[in-house]
Amino acid sequence: MKVLISWLGKTDIDNMQADKLASIATLATKHTVVFDQIIILANTWDEHWLRYEEWLNKRLAILGRPARAEIVRQSLISPTDYSAVAAIMQRNLSTLSQSQSQLYINLTSGTPTMAAVSVLLGKGIYQCQLLQTGPDNTIEEVRIPFDFDATYAKVARTNIKAKVVAGPSFGGAFKDLVANSAPMQQVIFKAQKLAATDLPALLLGETGTGKEVLANAIHAASARSDKPMKVVNCGAIPENLVDSILFGHVKGAFTGADRQYAGLFEQADGGTLFLDEVGELPPSVQVKLLRALQHGEITRVGDSKTRTVDVRILAATHRPITQMVADGSFREDLYFRLAVGVIELPALRERRADIPELVQQILAEINTTFARQPGFEGKTISTHAIKFAESYDWAGNIRALWNTLNRSVLWAENQEITAEQLQQACLPVAFSTSPESKVPDLVAGFDVHQYIDGIKEKLVYAALEKANGNLSKAAKMLGLANHQTLSNWMEKLKIKPDS
Repeated sequence: MKVLISWLGKTDIDNMQADKLASIATLATKHTVVFDQIIILANTWDEHWLRYEEWLNKRLAILGRPARAEIVRQSLISPTDYSAVAAIMQRNLSTLSQSQSQLYINLTSGTPTMAAVSVLLGKGIYQCQLLQTGPDNTIEEVRIPFDFDATYAKVARTNIKAKVVAGPSFGGAFKDLVANSAPMQQVIFKAQKLAATDLPALLLGETGTGKEVLANAIHAASARSDKPMKVVNCGAIPENLVDSILFGHVKGAFTGADRQYAGLFEQADGGTLFLDEVGELPPSVQVKLLRALQHGEITRVGDSKTRTVDVRILAATHRPITQMVADGSFREDLYFRLAVGVIELPALRERRADIPELVQQILAEINTTFARQPGFEGKTISTHAIKFAESYDWAGNIRALWNTLNRSVLWAENQEITAEQLQQACLPVAFSTSPESKVPDLVAGFDVHQYIDGIKEKLVYAALEKANGNLSKAAKMLGLANHQTLSNWMEKLKIKPDS
């Protein structure tokens, strides 16, 4: 089956109105190849589409040519947007190539952007034959004057080698990550491999293991490093606003929408979007996220227009995602879309060899922060204190270690932090994974959610008291991402800020 695919050009429309041939009609009616199908991509001049189809199909019928021309609507904001044009062409060429048809692309109609993208995709991936017409409607078969596939492959290999082996941005992206332990060395190895690709990825691990830090490093080492990286904690935003924050909204879409808003997908166009705690997304938003991943298309809340975006997705969760898939709370198809590259970050207790360097690194950051206060003297930490940190099971991982060191510096009266001071700075409640941990009596009528809320309530009150009611400080003490998460907890637990 021989298929001609072309963008619709203004000259094609103008000549049709004068009953003259232009590029598409010339190829369809005069080429030595008799096409079985003619697909015309268009995003404007739709008032002329029906007439153009009827005009061209009538000419084909008179000549006894079997093809039937069809104009196919495409969602395209700008005809010079390379990313959007490439996404449309790749989607159409991919679908047509699956039928094992011989594909021909017309390069004359449409914008120079459309022609350039057609050359790259048509010769580089889909093995299409390229055609064009001259001003006098002569037909030419376009021949690329070099081995496109071999040249492209050589350049790609060179770029990948530069990224993986010796790229300066690569070293810069990962050099600050502490990886003395075998588990973390394996994490860095996988992350470097992943950074050299454009694949979506899922970062797993307990709370506080550094998933966002790793995501930032992957973005910084990728080909998208010069484009924005946007971060959103899916569990820290109200469910009724998730859709708007991710995909945007139009003016008047809902009460309070007094202006248009470009969501995070559009803000991250060309770059990376990091979805932290992706397991918290409601099912309705999971469906839209899946569509954005599959087709590179999003729709703002209250809008009917589809927008094309080019975004690399990195997602993270501390929740048992495979169990969520099994119980139906997380879509299986979305899971497999995200989990192309999977990295599981080890808990701090599984990478004790990294703790001494982590302690020194974190302490240096804290000293820099506190140095802004008049009269502050930088703190050091004793060998015994570091040994204590190595032996301690950090329930909140790196975030808990950071918070504890922060409290140690805050309360320390001497220049050196001792093991006793570090131990006293640890939160009084520890969450042990040991099988000997005490648990409540599990009897009929036991409510696990009420039990957990009771623990949360005690911790929140304790943190608020130590922070003198400062929500940001209390949130840090509890190892929470931000004060908004703490506010959400307090609202659920019915704790008033001044109580």
